[in-house]
This record gives sequence, structure tokens and C-alpha cells, in this order.
Amino acid sequence: MSQRYRITRVMQETAEGGSAPAITLEECRRYFAAQPDFMYTPVFTVKGETTMSIEGDFFLWSFGDKPIPFRHYQGDLYVSGTNEAVIPRMMQVASDLHADIMEG
Repeated sequence: MSQRYRITRVMQETAEGGSAPAITLEECRRYFAAQPDFMYTPVFTVKGETTMSIEGDFFLWSFGDKPIPFRHYQGDLYVSGTNEAVIPRMMQVASDLHADIMEG
């Protein structure tokens, strides 16, 4: 079973003591558009014995022959840790977005 990670600002507070703003889809679009190894897609298709398409906001990281999806959902980004190579890239994304990484 693979580990899933969440890139979030939920644990952060502003200087005024309020909650840090969520990661918006627009913010993700701007950030990932500047990353040459990512592309946006509104549908992610998983192929195997059967084919399944999932609608959402996906930023696909080009790593080797399989794209690794970073999914924006309700103010956070989610990514699977199935491939160990995703960990340093995920850490870079979180740092650039001034966010934290949580399991789940």
C-alpha cells in the first residue's frame, strides 16, 4: 500500500494569530506553470488491467516514463509516495509554497 502525503498550510498561523491562507488553485496554476517538469490536466487517467479516469485538478510531474500526480483538492495538494523520487520534489514544492507536509 502506498503512502499519501498532503502539502498544506493548516498548521500555520499568520502574524496576527489567524489561520494561514489555503493553497489556492490559481496559486498552484501559477507555480506549476513556471516548473518545466509539470503540466496541468483536469483528468488523470490510470491504466492497468482496466482504465480509470479521475476528474480534478492535477499537476503531473514528469519523472521517467510515468507521470506522478499532485492533486489540488480543497486548499491542499495531495501526492502519493509510491515512488521514493517524489519525496525530494514534494519537499521542494512545499517549501516554495510556504507549506508543510503531513501524512494522509
